[in-house]
Amino acid sequence: MRLTKSTDLALRVVMSLTVMGDESSTIRKIADAMRVPYSHLTKVVAQLQHFGLVETRRGRGGGLVITASGRRASVGGLVRRLEGEGDVVDCEGATPCPLNAACRLRGALRQAQEAFYLSLDPLTVEDLAGSPTGPILVSLVGRNT
Repeated sequence: MRLTKSTDLALRVVMSLTVMGDESSTIRKIADAMRVPYSHLTKVVAQLQHFGLVETRRGRGGGLVITASGRRASVGGLVRRLEGEGDVVDCEGATPCPLNAACRLRGALRQAQEAFYLSLDPLTVEDLAGSPTGPILVSLVGRNT
């Protein structure tokens, strides 16, 4: 299974904000550190804010901070929300698969997808931001404390 670029970026954003603690960062600073387009990261952050995982603050000293629920969020749950409910393969697309009525692959792939999510469920964002990842994230996004 391959995650979308948006999901990958969302995970990196919440991990980065987690190591920053109560300090804020900006979308621009994170985009520069991760070498990703600012406009794309803005959309990702808006989605994380909608989920209640990130707060944005305006004005001097403003920026992005992770919420307590963002730190405790299950990685499996977050990836499910970001990736959506779709199947690994599109059997009913513009050209439906001729095996669709009698195919065992679709069910097997669905089971594999769920096993993937289940393996991520016990992990939290905070777990992902621990050592050895945390110090590298701090060097990328900085931290004043």
